[in-house]
Amino acid sequence: MSKNIVYLVGSGPGDPGLITVKGLECIKKADVIIYDYLVNTSLLKKARDDAELIYVGKQGSKHTMEQEDINRLIVNKAGENKIVTRLKGGDPYVFGRGGEEAIFLKENNIPFEVIPGITAAIATPAYAGIPVTHRSYTSTFGLITGHEDPTKDQSEIDWEKISTGVGTLTFYMGIKNLPNIVEQLIKHGRSKDTPVAVIRWGTTPAQKTVTGTLSNIVEKTKDIKPPAITIVGEVVKLRNELNWFETKPLFSNTIIVTRSRDQASEFSEKLADLGANVLEFPTINIINPDNFDPLDKELKRLESTDWIIFTSVNGVESFFNRLLDLGGDIRDLKGVKICAIGPATAEKVKEFHIRVDCQPPKYVAESVVEVFKKIEDLKGKQILMPRADIARSYLPEELQKLGADVVDIIAYKTVAASNGDDTILEKLKNGMVDIVTFTSSSTVRNFVKIVGKDNLTAFKEKVQFASIGPITTKTAEEMDIEVSIKADEYTIPGLVKAIVEGIS
Repeated sequence: MSKNIVYLVGSGPGDPGLITVKGLECIKKADVIIYDYLVNTSLLKKARDDAELIYVGKQGSKHTMEQEDINRLIVNKAGENKIVTRLKGGDPYVFGRGGEEAIFLKENNIPFEVIPGITAAIATPAYAGIPVTHRSYTSTFGLITGHEDPTKDQSEIDWEKISTGVGTLTFYMGIKNLPNIVEQLIKHGRSKDTPVAVIRWGTTPAQKTVTGTLSNIVEKTKDIKPPAITIVGEVVKLRNELNWFETKPLFSNTIIVTRSRDQASEFSEKLADLGANVLEFPTINIINPDNFDPLDKELKRLESTDWIIFTSVNGVESFFNRLLDLGGDIRDLKGVKICAIGPATAEKVKEFHIRVDCQPPKYVAESVVEVFKKIEDLKGKQILMPRADIARSYLPEELQKLGADVVDIIAYKTVAASNGDDTILEKLKNGMVDIVTFTSSSTVRNFVKIVGKDNLTAFKEKVQFASIGPITTKTAEEMDIEVSIKADEYTIPGLVKAIVEGIS
């Protein structure tokens, strides 16, 4: 049975959170994704691992592929009995040439669906604090191209009617043509004192808004480059009162997250919610131990175990995943007490419907020792510690001094990521990064290994470094990295709080 179909999907204007639910589903089920320059590439992470990703972006005069070739590419891929998602910035039918692609699909008998997207004319001014309509200002709103088809003999824009006949005018991609737009509006009756806003990279942390009037906006935006959208109308006056996005505490700050790819999302989302431009630069990968035999042996004798101490979320996941793989379940932990270092580790334990008996007030190994000195005589007690292969030896050694029989087992391995993103390294060298974050000693060591000591020396004075805790900070200092932002609470929320305070 044939499954070929093309989805013409609008991805929204830049913020990946603005894609529709249906649009996201089309990304997830596609065999092929053909995407444009203005599509936020983070959306491509939602694609299947085996999906074919094809970039056909057009940036100014730099065209990866002409429109006619894009049309044929879409048809050819669908003709291979594949599900094709044609991912476009904004909305496919609002100055996105989606209509041309749909006509070509129809002519070639290829079934298609159109998934509307949030268009820049609405979302971008909203993120700049400008409602496109307002009862006290205007009830009319127009969408106009900033550059018409260059093959036309004359303009099809009726300047005389739109200049005074529509309250709010939004011009797409009209930066180069802004002098002519302003000239035509004033020539045809719009007051030169009409408020204007030009917004570049709207709805993203790189958003920049310049306001003025028709009389001075050309001069004020002479350094603004595409992509940008222009809003003309009295509603622009509301920006001072309604600007919410550009006032976020981390707005415009570029922050690198060095956690493993699987764990980066929570941290990245918290930073992005506060307005940061987050670059994920994984320096570590979490993998299985070389040999499961030592862990399996301990899992089979849990009835003789008194305590399990979990020092990380990874340790919890690795332990329970292996227990379940071997056919066990939480009943095997009957009578075993659980200690968890840090709230995130404790929450992960609770996800497996296990109560945490001990959670030290400080999220370091030293605090665990102090707590056990107070709550229980450890002489003869059997303690299991499922941890990483590179974990510090301090905790098991100190517990043994208290008389415990400690089995320190490798439940997972932390290895260096194979390579880094060269584009992020270039941003570091060029001073385009504000903060680099470290959430463990291994992220520090592997970051230095990946970027190289020479590169680190070249850019380390241009950025701030943020650390989640004293052990991580000590590792950074040993590698000649000065940490200026240090979390008081050794958790991801604590690190986020320290970053906000550190730049304010």
